[in-house]
Amino acid sequence: VQMVESGGGLVQPGGSLRLSCQVSGFTVSNYPMGWARQVPGKGLEWVSAIYIDGSANYADSVKGRFTISRSNAKNTVYLQIDRLKPEDTAVYYCATAGNKWPPPSSRSSGSWGQGTQVTVSS
Repeated sequence: VQMVESGGGLVQPGGSLRLSCQVSGFTVSNYPMGWARQVPGKGLEWVSAIYIDGSANYADSVKGRFTISRSNAKNTVYLQIDRLKPEDTAVYYCATAGNKWPPPSSRSSGSWGQGTQVTVSS
């Protein structure tokens, strides 16, 4: 299993980014998939998940600004992030999510990517 995130970077407040998570080794449409973020020294926060039926959940802190999606053809999960805020600065991880929302706040279970840094600063 390999999960490779990309799309992070430095962006000004109010800007947008699209994170991608290309997966090999399993089919993303067959599993709940999600994005979580972590700031050094703080706990893991799940921001969104997309389920087998295509429905999605979002953390209250990102509702209306983040959109999760997937491409079955590319076996890739995306996170569109709009109206970025400085408090969105974190390492963003793609992971298998399970059916419960939010998933456990631990990287000890499931499959995880290596993370991509998002920095929001003027």
